[in-house]
Amino acid sequence: MIHMEYVSSNRIKLRNIFMDNGNWWKLFLKHQHLIRLSIIINVLKLLVCRTSFLGYHHFVCLKCSKSIKVPHSCKSRFCPSCGKKATDIWIKNSFNTLPRTTWQHITFTMPEELWNFFWLNRHLMNRIPLIAASIIKNWAHKKGFLPGIFLACHTFGRDLKKNIHIHLSTTTGGLSFSYDTWINGAYFYHQSLKNTWRYKIISLLREEFKKGKLALPSHLQHGTSYTTFNSWTSQFYEKTWVIHLNTQSNNMKNNVDYLGKYLKRPPIGETRIKHYDGKTVAYEYLDHYTDTKEIMTLPVLDFIARLICHIPDKNFRNIRYYGFLSNRLRGKLLPIVYKLLNSKNLITTKVYIPWRNMIQDSFKYDPLKCPICKTFMALKGIVFNLKYPLISQHKEIAHGHFPLLL
Repeated sequence: MIHMEYVSSNRIKLRNIFMDNGNWWKLFLKHQHLIRLSIIINVLKLLVCRTSFLGYHHFVCLKCSKSIKVPHSCKSRFCPSCGKKATDIWIKNSFNTLPRTTWQHITFTMPEELWNFFWLNRHLMNRIPLIAASIIKNWAHKKGFLPGIFLACHTFGRDLKKNIHIHLSTTTGGLSFSYDTWINGAYFYHQSLKNTWRYKIISLLREEFKKGKLALPSHLQHGTSYTTFNSWTSQFYEKTWVIHLNTQSNNMKNNVDYLGKYLKRPPIGETRIKHYDGKTVAYEYLDHYTDTKEIMTLPVLDFIARLICHIPDKNFRNIRYYGFLSNRLRGKLLPIVYKLLNSKNLITTKVYIPWRNMIQDSFKYDPLKCPICKTFMALKGIVFNLKYPLISQHKEIAHGHFPLLL
């Protein structure tokens, strides 16, 4: 048992909340038929991150024989530490790569009554990013150019409730179809974007229903015909759909930083968790309507359940690129874009930040400098965990009783 009284002045770690008093294991036993495999794997990675369960690098001082073992990290974006590293690297790579031009950030939302369709039919989450990007690409095509677009599919609001929406950033200009001219764009019309987005989402649901591939919420399951479903979805043409257009800006870094906060980190940062007493968790969030910070308090198992449902399926690409930024075209078109914009950011190689450099930057000391004789340690060997698969040790890991490789 790891239970302790946490107060607001301490950093409350997600790992401690999951392991304390067997919280994660209790939730798993209660709802295991509903918990996806990707959730289990990512939770287990969080629980063993930076323990020797995942293996370690062994360093030794050649002068005084002092040795240290540096445990491996889990590399899960559900882990606050690994997620922050992945986010920092993505932000640096994006800032180095994305062209210096005018950008606009656009948020596509939908009425909350439709969120559950995507929750019950998770394969559709792979469809809506393309719908949002195609709306922008089609608009740009009418203006005679190919834009650069990157976006993220979000499943949560700041209070961690389910909320399916798309955050998209696009250049407001782009490449001519002959790839020899940069064409400045025009204004995106809010009503036109909203009408098209609404039509595309409703049509997607109707098409999936017609194919017999759409799982329905409980209130629609009994004897719902295609005609009845069409009639039911027609009401959403009259409901409010919010498409938020930020001001166009030449400060591309703002878009990168904004999306970076959500792309590769867990849905909540540990600094937002203000209190945990073994029974309840209190966390802070910004209320969009009042623009004030509020505190949400939940029973600990409800908090964990609300958090883990936002873990994506394996191989789900949260960040997607379209237009001249698409993986198929960027190698050919980005150099042309840089040249036309007289851009100096010709860095296309990816940035990698070694763990040693991160510690030096964050904590201002070199972890490989021997604390005794001040010489630098050498790598003696690398040990990997090949004996204990994560899933086979589920119960032991959940209770902190897993074997260590020390």
